[in-house]
Formats: sequence, C-alpha cells, structure tokens
Amino acid sequence: MEIKDLKALLEKRLDRPEWKMTFNKDEETLRVEHKELKKGVTLSLKPLAAKYEQQKEAALDEVVRYVESALRAFDKKAELKGNEKDIFPVIRATSFPTETKDGKELLFEEHTAETRIYYSLDLGDSYTLITKEMLEDEGMTEEKVKEMALFNVRSLPCEVKEDTVAGNTFYFLSSNDGYDASRILNETFIAKMNERVEGQLALAVPHHDVLVFADIKNDQGYDVLAQLAFQFFSQGRVPITALPFLYEDRELEPIFILAQRKPKGK
Repeated sequence: MEIKDLKALLEKRLDRPEWKMTFNKDEETLRVEHKELKKGVTLSLKPLAAKYEQQKEAALDEVVRYVESALRAFDKKAELKGNEKDIFPVIRATSFPTETKDGKELLFEEHTAETRIYYSLDLGDSYTLITKEMLEDEGMTEEKVKEMALFNVRSLPCEVKEDTVAGNTFYFLSSNDGYDASRILNETFIAKMNERVEGQLALAVPHHDVLVFADIKNDQGYDVLAQLAFQFFSQGRVPITALPFLYEDRELEPIFILAQRKPKGK
C-alpha cells in the first residue's frame, strides 16, 4: 500500500473534532494530537503499510484502538503511590526520546547498545511513561521505582509457543499485554530458557509485543533468526531493534559482532 493511501485511510478513521492530524512527508509519520491538551501520538506509516498488506483492516483497527487509548490516557491523572503494582519496565530503542514533548525528563537507564529501559505506569487500556518530575512530586526515589518495576515484570506469565525451522528451535512469547519485550529483564526466566536449549541461546526484541528465543544448532539458525527479527521489526507498532542478541555469561551481545561464531555444544 502507498503511504498516501494509508494516510487517507487513517485520517478518515481518526477524524475527531477534538483532534488534529499533521503529516510529515519526509519522515512518513502522522501526528495525532488533542487540540486542547497539546498532547498526542506519532504513527510511523512505513511499517504500518507493510503490516496492512498482511492484516488489512485488522491492522487499522489496532492502530485506532491504540490512538484512542493513548489520547484518553492524557485525561487521566497518573499517580504512582497506591498503584505500585502497575509500574513496569518497558524496552525501547536507543533512538527513543529521553524527554517528553514538553521537556520533562523521562526515567530510563541503558540496557544494551541497541536498547534502553524506560519505566511506565499501567493505566489499564494504556500507559504513561514515568518522568523524574513525577517522582519528585510524589516523593519517590528512582531506585524504588526500578525495584518495583522489576518485581512486577517477574510476576507476569511467561508462556511460549514453539516452532522448529531447519533443525533449530524457536520460542515466541507474545501475550500482547504491552510487556512482552520487557520479560527480557526477568533473569530467572532467561536462565531457565538457557538451560532448556541444546545449542546456543539467542534472543530478539524486535518490537514491544514479542520476545523471541532461538536454540541455535547450526549456521542456518542465525539466518532464520535474523529474518524473523527483521520481519517482526517491520510490522511492530512500537519497533525496538531488528538486531538479535546472543546470550552468554548472563550478558546480551549483538549477533553482528559474533556473526562468524559457531553454535557451541552443551
């Protein structure tokens, strides 16, 4: 689908008197903003166009729900105290902004060369990223919020689906709760998956609604994982990175650095 055609479909579906839409031709993005609150979301149309080719109206339905829930969230007052169980870490690309549109500094920390960890307050049908100003207003420390977020993500279910391609086993975690990629921070879960594999464990977080594990047993496994990661990355509503990682000694290392390595035996 052409970007201009997708833009027209979205403008029709997202037409609200209280919203305004701004198209950036160079970046191929559509900004949907609440006129009064001056807050909104920016949609990247290129990956959405690819997703539309496969899912048609279902892809548009998902985007509309996302925009509606996100803009409704701006009307809600986000309070951390009393909602500690709803604080979660979220994985984002290193290109993701470190402050809000109105200049408030987001709470984040570095994760890998490709990813950062941000922190969010779940609002039910949406979420808001936690700013340092929110911590100051409620008298909470960064350490406490990070501790609660990691505790909460460890409490999430970790059910995976399994598939085998070219002698390599792939596991997919996609519960669509907004924190699938965040489960990469559950060290106990990752360690269990490492014990489960027979070859080399590799992981990918191409977008925020999927976490991929690969039991790499031959050279083809690297190629298949790279293709899977790129496909998911191009289709994700919140893309993170198309670059997979090898898991060794409790560390994540980008596969492009170790591309010539052979999978180790157990």
